[in-house]
Amino acid sequence: MLSYILKRLLWMPVVLVLVVTLVFFLTHMVPGSAVRILLGPHAGVAQLEKATAEYGLDKPLLTQYFLYMGHLLRGDLGRSIVTRRTVASELLAFLPATLELTLFSLILIVVVGVALGVVAAVHRNSVFDIMARGVAVGGVALPQFWLGLMFILLFSFYLRWFPMGGRLEMTLTPPPRVTGMYIIDSLVAGNLRTFWDALRHLALPVLVMALTNLSTTTAMVRSSMLRTLDEDFTLMAKAYGHRPFRVHYVYALKNSLISAVSVIGLTTGYLLGGSVLVETVFDWPGIGLYAARSILHVDYAPVIGVALLIAAIYAVVNLITDLLYGALDPRIRY
Repeated sequence: MLSYILKRLLWMPVVLVLVVTLVFFLTHMVPGSAVRILLGPHAGVAQLEKATAEYGLDKPLLTQYFLYMGHLLRGDLGRSIVTRRTVASELLAFLPATLELTLFSLILIVVVGVALGVVAAVHRNSVFDIMARGVAVGGVALPQFWLGLMFILLFSFYLRWFPMGGRLEMTLTPPPRVTGMYIIDSLVAGNLRTFWDALRHLALPVLVMALTNLSTTTAMVRSSMLRTLDEDFTLMAKAYGHRPFRVHYVYALKNSLISAVSVIGLTTGYLLGGSVLVETVFDWPGIGLYAARSILHVDYAPVIGVALLIAAIYAVVNLITDLLYGALDPRIRY
């Protein structure tokens, strides 16, 4: 096991270098100039040349690449041309918001997706099965940006149940930073008013992300449960007179979770990458919105930094997912 973990950890830097290389050249192929956007349309040639040289954009592309990689090896992710702040400090500021959104979306996906999959498998071809599959397929068929706008129109504009965007009302002060997640930090501080307001702001974006990523978990759990319910050990448990709840949710579900764990690991990556659309629609100040604004301003360093961060988190999640296989099924060897 230790050898397997070390091998995976040694391969992670190689994967991250490939990701950085790909994103670096793709971003530099995009037409436009962050310097021109920063200085405005009335900037003179001398000003543009000076600013371009200041950020090293006047050098050949390969030279820029090797200079960036040299800084990256020293832990320097560069500096944003637009905000003039380091990318590392901005990522640390925006990451907790995205993690909060992703974490609660993932919890909802796991709870609802596994429950729908189990109910659909136990009551196959029934009304419950048709409804569960309909909810899953309907969610994945709807684009995130459209669903988000419809939710804002219905729940925020007409019903006025939830705010239209942001993380907190402007009249409220964010809780003292512990994790950077307002839900957790407000509970730690004992500030229930801030907690409920943060929860109201979180509800719609979490619901949109969960509904649009629910189908794979539901479908995989249902398919795996159907196979497990036909296995000999499940039929034997029924023959011994065990209660249906114990047969379905202890014996069958435990042996069906390996497939679900694989999907959940992949879903985590989709949530991180898909947060760009949801955060933009709901004005959620996370790394997705940060990346979207950086792309619009042709600001290279923040885009590369966000891609590197998401790739690193995704690699770690995949490693944890693989290790969970052995915990769920002791027969698996690495």
